[in-house]
Amino acid sequence: MLPRIDEEITFRKLEILLAFMEAGNLARAAEQLGISAVSVHRALHSLETGTRCSLFRLEGRNLQPNDAAHALADVARDVLRTMSEGIRSTRELAGYAADRIRIGSLYSLTSRTVPALIMGLKLRKPEIQTELVLGSNDDLLRKLRDGAIDAALMGFPEGAGDLESQLLFEDDIYFAAPAASPHAGQQEVDLGACADERFVSLTDGFVTYGGFLEAFRIAGFTPHVAMRTGDIFSLMNLVSGGIGCTLLPGRVRPVLPSDVRLIPLQSRYRMRQKITVSFLRTRERDPNLLALLATCRGYKADIA
Repeated sequence: MLPRIDEEITFRKLEILLAFMEAGNLARAAEQLGISAVSVHRALHSLETGTRCSLFRLEGRNLQPNDAAHALADVARDVLRTMSEGIRSTRELAGYAADRIRIGSLYSLTSRTVPALIMGLKLRKPEIQTELVLGSNDDLLRKLRDGAIDAALMGFPEGAGDLESQLLFEDDIYFAAPAASPHAGQQEVDLGACADERFVSLTDGFVTYGGFLEAFRIAGFTPHVAMRTGDIFSLMNLVSGGIGCTLLPGRVRPVLPSDVRLIPLQSRYRMRQKITVSFLRTRERDPNLLALLATCRGYKADIA
């Protein structure tokens, strides 16, 4: 166990000691620190109390450091430098104000939203390095809480009181069918009339899969799912290959296979996804996350 250090000795008082040693007198040290000369004198006197030895001698009206004060000052420089470096390293390991930011994202946001946000963030903080981690909503939520990512572009995390979330945009859900399907020519799809249709879907944990289940709950039947997949691009290709129909968010339209059609659902089945940028509330003052938030606000304004 390390020897106990007297509570009179603090980092702040060591900083005052160094300022006094460099300035040469109480008044200049006080001006440098933005405090009163009385506060400087009180701090120096308390260091003598804490070390239980004399550090200064009085020459006229001026304090002069003795050899013990110079020895303590040498140690103080090392201690403050080591602690400053330790705090910086600790913050970097936790992702605070580091030169990198780890952003989690849904697969479906990588065609437009993610590139736009990364470019916008680079304009605000050119020195920052961005690491992209893809996953389902559940994956991203778990990684946020485990500290594996700093922020997540994801569906709104219902009931997550430990997260701060800012809305990016809302997205409509569509019925997706092959171009040769009878549904492709319809103005809107009655999901309740699709009980005999084959479907493909994402696996559990994806925000789009949650909407998929909710839509069929409203339709009153359990869909026949021919195949499940773990990413939305594979899902679109399964529809293109005629394996089955599905429900997709409108944001995938720019990367949709040419032989897949998105058809609106009838009003009783319509739903919207809220896409947000989310991060832990305990990180709300992190400079990198503040820069990301500002970038997201700019993106939201551009697409409004």
